[in-house]
Amino acid sequence: MSARPGTRNDDASPEQDGDQAKGGKHPVDEVLPPLKMVTSGLQHVAAMYAGVVAVPLVIGAAAGLGPGDTTLLMAASLFTAGIATLLQTLGIWRVGARLPFVNGVSFGGVAAMTAIIAAEGGASGLPVIFGAVIVAGLLAFAVSGWFCKLVRFFPPVVTGSVITLIGLSLMPVAFGWIADGETDADGAPASHIGLAAVALVITLAVRRYARGFLQSIAILIGLVAGTLVAVPLGMADFSGLGEADLVGFPTPFHFGAPQFSVPAIVSMCVVMLVIMTESTADMIALGRIVDKPVDEKVIAAGLRADALGSAVAPVFNGFAASAFAQNVGLVAMSRVRSRFVVAVGGGILVLLGLCPVAAALVSAVPLPVLGGVGVVLFGTIAVSGVQTLVQAGLEHGENALIVAVTLGVGLAPEMAHGFYGQFPDSATIILDSGISTGCILAVLLNLVFNHLRSRQDGATPTPPVGAPTEPGVTAPAAAHLH
Repeated sequence: MSARPGTRNDDASPEQDGDQAKGGKHPVDEVLPPLKMVTSGLQHVAAMYAGVVAVPLVIGAAAGLGPGDTTLLMAASLFTAGIATLLQTLGIWRVGARLPFVNGVSFGGVAAMTAIIAAEGGASGLPVIFGAVIVAGLLAFAVSGWFCKLVRFFPPVVTGSVITLIGLSLMPVAFGWIADGETDADGAPASHIGLAAVALVITLAVRRYARGFLQSIAILIGLVAGTLVAVPLGMADFSGLGEADLVGFPTPFHFGAPQFSVPAIVSMCVVMLVIMTESTADMIALGRIVDKPVDEKVIAAGLRADALGSAVAPVFNGFAASAFAQNVGLVAMSRVRSRFVVAVGGGILVLLGLCPVAAALVSAVPLPVLGGVGVVLFGTIAVSGVQTLVQAGLEHGENALIVAVTLGVGLAPEMAHGFYGQFPDSATIILDSGISTGCILAVLLNLVFNHLRSRQDGATPTPPVGAPTEPGVTAPAAAHLH
């Protein structure tokens, strides 16, 4: 018996979910051979590593920290990202989506945190940030059960728009990695573009000509091969290996006991709302990719993992945790849907946080190489969104208009940096996150065009192709990414 799209059949066991279950067990719940688990887990770590360490690098610079303290922040971010990922994939009680869902340090809080540092005067702002993150995380945990009910406002036209926006918004990140901060009036260095192209071509070649296991780790092969090519060109820096300690546990509250400032807490609560919005969209996207549509219970559990991971992170000098969209693309690209693969990746992140020399080894992958494979990862997310939009019935009503406006407004921060620079910092926390702005806008436009107007006209709206039969209920059956 099949459940109505977007809902969960409570009489069915998790093993009955999905169209491609193997041996009575859904691919999400499969335990793969050890070698494949480790190598596929490494792919997830490689895909997210730059994003995880970017936030502590920015915050460390803003706070005027020295190399040692900045490295400590990086190790703490890796360690707490691993804990949050383990919470999401393995789950405890009602915490964790139990999907191949990667969590890491959210970049959405950078603007708020740098503002707090500026107000407090350097490194003394870090305890204020940590106190605010703890409170915001606990409050988010408390409201997760309510917030998850918003999933009914995510029909295909909304989810497809947001998923497409996620992929397109991440593309500049890949190109920024390729440029590696050296873009000038003449553009990115040709050597960087060439190295990125090599990594991209190798990844595509493995996907095209390899079979089985090798095909599934195409991203990892592209990263390793690209790094090896970079070595004789002098574009791979392994100097960090000699400076890093072999073992180092993140000292709890290294920068001092948390301080609780009301303005900082309010600011981080807004950030947590942004994080929860993005994570909701990412969970829906991932559910489609793995052929296991999520319901309110799954989303609530996933949001609790975000919130709990965020609340615990400051104890070890970490920051607020959120979903990593680039890893959603990796799941689609590799077709490895096991949540235990991502759990292994979470374990690797924990070890990297405890072993700075291992973290330094991973950081030796040149950013242009990471950018080259990032084009594939982020493009795959955008394609997933387009496939979802096919189900949205864009020929019906104003659905096409909803998509157009959502993408246009959502891409504004990426297409025109500093576009909202004249707005207050409290507003730019949301506006500078095109994904969050687009998500909120898509929900509101869908309500106006597909619900409120229909009720005013006294008629029941005709659901678009693939939409649920009840107005406003959640998304349809999963799109297949093959």
